[in-house]
Parts: sequence; C-alpha cells; structure tokens
Amino acid sequence: MANKTRQEARIHRHQRVRKNISGTADRPRVSVFRSVSDIYAQVIDDQAGVTLVAASSIDNELKAKMKGLKKTEQADLVGKALAERAKAKGITTVVFDRGGFRYMGRVKALADGARKGGLEF
Repeated sequence: MANKTRQEARIHRHQRVRKNISGTADRPRVSVFRSVSDIYAQVIDDQAGVTLVAASSIDNELKAKMKGLKKTEQADLVGKALAERAKAKGITTVVFDRGGFRYMGRVKALADGARKGGLEF
C-alpha cells in the first residue's frame, strides 16, 4: 500500500468529517479551503446544493485591505467579510467545516473573525 500524499490525507480527513456535517437551509455549512498563499470560505446549503455566500483573500473588495497583512490577519478579515455578507442574507447560525485542515493558524483566525462578525457556531 502506497503512502498518501499530504493532499490525499487532507481529502480523506475532510470526507470523514463530511459524513457527519451537512448544511441545511436554516443552518448552512461554512466550508474553508486554505492554499499556500490564500484562504477561501463559503456558506453552503447542502440540501439545495447551493453556495449562498462566499469570501476569499483574492476578492476584489478585500484585495486592497490585504496589502501588508500577515496571512492570519488576512484570514481574520475574510471571516469578518463572510459574516457580514451572511448576515446581509439573513444567515446567523452555521455549521463550521474546517475542510480537513487542523483547527489552528489561519483556519482558526477565519473562524474567530466570523464569530466577531456575528456568526454563531
């Protein structure tokens, strides 16, 4: 049996978590993806298969604010922007899906930013 790459291991962890976590219309799922340079987050209704809200560090709206910030500070800003956009659509409570990543660093910063922005999870 061949060893898994880091990517394959993350996908396997994510699938294991997704067996138990699912977003509904009244409590959608916040999905996080972290690349080497950027971070992305979406609020998803899994029953309808629709992305309700999205925010990322490459958003045109947020790009200007990202200059000179550390990656964790960028993640915090993305979390606040996601919460702001979700609240504008009437979403207040969500389920957090860390995407197979460890809950630390940028993923934790994004979650904390979303909480500061008013999302509950």
